[in-house]
Amino acid sequence: MVGFPGTRIDADLAALMDDGVYGAILFKRNVGTAQETATLCRELKTRAGRPFILSVDQEGGRVARLRGAPFTALPPMRELGQRGDARLVERVGRLLAHELRAVGFDWDFAPVLDVDTNPANPVIGDRSFSRDAEEVARLGVALARGLEAGGIASCGKHFPGHGDTTTDSHLTLPRLAHDLERLRRVELVPFRAFAQARLASLMTAHVLFDALDKGVPATMSERVLTGVLREELGFDGVLVSDDLEMKAIADHYTVEEAAVQGTLAGVDLFLVCHHAEVQRRAIEAVVKAVESGRIPRERITEAHRRLDVLAARFAHPAEDRLATLGGAEHHALAKGLDSAFAGKDPTEVMLASR
Repeated sequence: MVGFPGTRIDADLAALMDDGVYGAILFKRNVGTAQETATLCRELKTRAGRPFILSVDQEGGRVARLRGAPFTALPPMRELGQRGDARLVERVGRLLAHELRAVGFDWDFAPVLDVDTNPANPVIGDRSFSRDAEEVARLGVALARGLEAGGIASCGKHFPGHGDTTTDSHLTLPRLAHDLERLRRVELVPFRAFAQARLASLMTAHVLFDALDKGVPATMSERVLTGVLREELGFDGVLVSDDLEMKAIADHYTVEEAAVQGTLAGVDLFLVCHHAEVQRRAIEAVVKAVESGRIPRERITEAHRRLDVLAARFAHPAEDRLATLGGAEHHALAKGLDSAFAGKDPTEVMLASR
């Protein structure tokens, strides 16, 4: 799954689409007004001529690519977590799904399942529901169920937990030295609940967990992804990597090493979010590793099976649903959420949803 510059399909993206990439992720650099975003999503799906998954990070709070009317300005998940109302959180998930479907998305990289145990964490913080692992599990599953009920695939992140780090994996490779008993008691609790709920997907963390596989980032660790996530927790949904161009990986490994080792570890789909040349290198590295026998073809078949299941349920064709933003269903979903918007005028919130 690739990122690309700008608001149009350039030659590099067109070539990658022709070669069969699974889909694209959109960032702030790709989106404009609701109309402009819907037009781009429709052009991407029409150009692909096949199921082509479009994804985005739309969590609420400070991580939201779609902003301004007619999109609802949701608070950070910490504010929702403080209210502890799972029905409210599920309703927020349904609202997110409605707004994302309206402009053409299929997959939301939310909810955050990291437990907010470290006040010094520079990247998670108020993106997490709670400092209590069971609350993160309960509310994270509720948000994901709301998303999926609304036709958008959910993606819990960042396995096996990024909440207690003191550095940002966009910039460096974080390390956690907790023992396995602590990980099972805290960090893994929300991911276990997500696996048991049989939700669509999880995203890996570019974090070193010494107790699980010392010196190997979770994204590239078979012990973490297959041993813990697949075998111990029983997760059989899609496992997607965080962006391989983040410095936590790029400063320590080539993209070729990361893609091959990640595939062997159990990643089903890689995000490579910025440069076509790097995306090409990742693809070619996996192809060569399969052809040489380093990656068993069964591993590719297994990944395709999971990706096909996700696409069959959530890959929507090019649609014209923009008019549903601000319509009766949209208004009904947003109505009554004012209690989730601490410190905001409910009238302002309702107007923002129209």
